[in-house]
Amino acid sequence: MSDKITTSAQPQGPIEPTGEPGKASTLSRLVGRMIGGSHKGRTALATLFLVIALAALVTIPYATGRGMNVITEQGSTDELWDWVLLGFFAGGVYLLASYLANRMFAKLAAEALYSVQTDLFNNVQTLSMGFFFKNPPGELSSNVTNDGEVVSLFYTTAVSQILRSTLQVLMILVVMFVINWQLAVVATLTIPLLIGVAWIVARIASPAFNRLQELLGEVSAFQEETLSGHKVIISKNRHDWAEEQHEEQVGGVYQVGKRAFMASLMQFPATQSLSLIQNVLVLLAGTFLVASGEATVGVVLAFAGYSALLAAPLAEMANLITTTLNASAGGDRVFRIIDERPDVVDAPDAVDYEFKGGRVQFEHVDFGYVPNSLVLRDNTFDVAPGESIGICGPTGAGKSTLINIMTRYYDIDGGRILIDGQDLSKLTQHSLRKQIGVVLQEAFLFTDTVMNNLLYANEDATPEDAIEAAKKANAHDFIMALPDGYDTMLTERGANLSQGQRQMVTIARAMVADPKMMILDEATSNVDTRTEKLIQDGMRKLMEGKTSFSIAHRLATIRDSSRIMVLNGGEIVEMASHDELMADRGFYYALYMSQFKGRGPAGDPAEIAIDFVST
Repeated sequence: MSDKITTSAQPQGPIEPTGEPGKASTLSRLVGRMIGGSHKGRTALATLFLVIALAALVTIPYATGRGMNVITEQGSTDELWDWVLLGFFAGGVYLLASYLANRMFAKLAAEALYSVQTDLFNNVQTLSMGFFFKNPPGELSSNVTNDGEVVSLFYTTAVSQILRSTLQVLMILVVMFVINWQLAVVATLTIPLLIGVAWIVARIASPAFNRLQELLGEVSAFQEETLSGHKVIISKNRHDWAEEQHEEQVGGVYQVGKRAFMASLMQFPATQSLSLIQNVLVLLAGTFLVASGEATVGVVLAFAGYSALLAAPLAEMANLITTTLNASAGGDRVFRIIDERPDVVDAPDAVDYEFKGGRVQFEHVDFGYVPNSLVLRDNTFDVAPGESIGICGPTGAGKSTLINIMTRYYDIDGGRILIDGQDLSKLTQHSLRKQIGVVLQEAFLFTDTVMNNLLYANEDATPEDAIEAAKKANAHDFIMALPDGYDTMLTERGANLSQGQRQMVTIARAMVADPKMMILDEATSNVDTRTEKLIQDGMRKLMEGKTSFSIAHRLATIRDSSRIMVLNGGEIVEMASHDELMADRGFYYALYMSQFKGRGPAGDPAEIAIDFVST
């Protein structure tokens, strides 16, 4: 046996960003999904309606000012009514065009949010097992919920409002300079200050909002873990520990959130103050210009209106910085997953697996979850069609890892795996996994009816197929005893069934799939003796005539296997039938004797020294 392998068998650490060099910024990607690509035409039309609305809005102060001039200059009543009617007409056009623009932008925002959410979820479905080892479910849930919410808020409020505010500012500035350049200069004196405030807030708040989204993901992961492990917390009286840990993590969110929101909230009073100063300056300058005869009262009144219309969008854009910064932080995490690509992909020349009996061959196979750290080393074996192989060994010996590469959840680092003489790396994953059924230690069931859970494994199966499979798996009787039989709705993960019942349903589900080969990973652990016998009987029917691999810690469950593969430290140290291994008095013999308290053949004591090695 080669040197001991002591490296952890699971990949560690959070996933790293996989964005390509030169990729557009997060905000530009978010905005592009709403107004770019196939949406450009509708965006242009919505923008046109917005321009019409803003043009009408800008007309209202102008009409008001001209009307005031008519009054101060003692003009005719008919002329005054002309300006009044123009103001009302402009108001009507503004309302109608704004409605049309907002409706179109709302639809564009909904479609953009839909595309982000679907791309995020759909891409996760394509990713390899390694991704899920590196990313806890809580953090992934945070990407779908917390980060999705801030992206949603950005789409529904920020994008269209920023566009509206930008156009409004530009149009008002043009009109102001056309009417009176002196007052226009005075009105724009505070704009650099407003921009400066926004820049300072962004410098302070942007890192804080990024950190806030990261901490929210960590809190979600902890909440997911403690909720899933509530039985352990209750049984060990660790409520105080859970509360303290949660309070500490939430406290971190509070501190970072306080800093982020404080910086962003200070922007509102700052922009409001600058807007008031702007109005005062305009009125003060306008008074002097009227007194000197360089402007009329109507022009000053119009500028007062323009000043208010100019301050509002500037303040709005400044206040939207919080939403934008949040969206940038959340969007970065969302796009990080959307950009992630599976580690295991079909070869360009991959072909469908053609079943020819189920022969499995490993030829000097090496594998490690992380580079330069092997978990399995130089494993070679040959399994004949229809042979049942039991797999055993100490915890961490590499048993589940062996199964993971056999189903190509991971690609191997060296050697070759053949199934029916076909190189595993040259087969399509879909065709391979369709022919290999897997029953795991954790019997996972969906929140759905029992029948739908059984049919989940085979789209072409009928309810009759499911019932027949349940009978073979010894699950039919207890299913019929449920309140609604096969139509009984299961709660999350099948929590309203016992562990043994859940396992029998998963075995029946595997039977419905009717695979050509079977893998069972500790399928009978943690159940009572009677239930174990029922499960084993179902498994025997499931594996009958199929090439099968069964991982077990309880060696009694695999002693009848054609051969037993013994792993230690990531290497196959023995492989033979139970009787042959016991006669050899080697590693398996010592394992077996340790489980049965030294009662070997003819009462032989088990005093063989063995070195257990975890990978």
